[in-house]
Amino acid sequence: MQPYKRSVRVGDLIKEEVADIIMNKVKHKSLGFITVTGANVSDDLRSATIYVSVLKTEEGDRTVSKLNALGPFIKGELAKRLTMRFVPSLRFKIDEAIKYGMKIDKLFDDIKSGKAIQGDDEDLF
Repeated sequence: MQPYKRSVRVGDLIKEEVADIIMNKVKHKSLGFITVTGANVSDDLRSATIYVSVLKTEEGDRTVSKLNALGPFIKGELAKRLTMRFVPSLRFKIDEAIKYGMKIDKLFDDIKSGKAIQGDDEDLF
């Protein structure tokens, strides 16, 4: 028995392959520095959400829209590498977990330094 679901295993494989395709096959200088941080694949393996982080956070939306426009090309390259009957359709999103983690780190630093926390807790979650 496998330790976790097939969709999770396929997601891990897609994450690595998409990262390699973006690094080696996509020739857009305007994309900048991108890191593929995760991939969620639906249980029926028909769609996948690829999470990316961008070095320059102000260019995140533009980068994601370019990656979504390149989705058919990336899917075609992915089809050459995977031995699956269906290759999932790809949708790219910015990974907000990194931004959230940085915010939590800042709050811990503020608590450690004795600064009062400004604002209410509602904007954290």
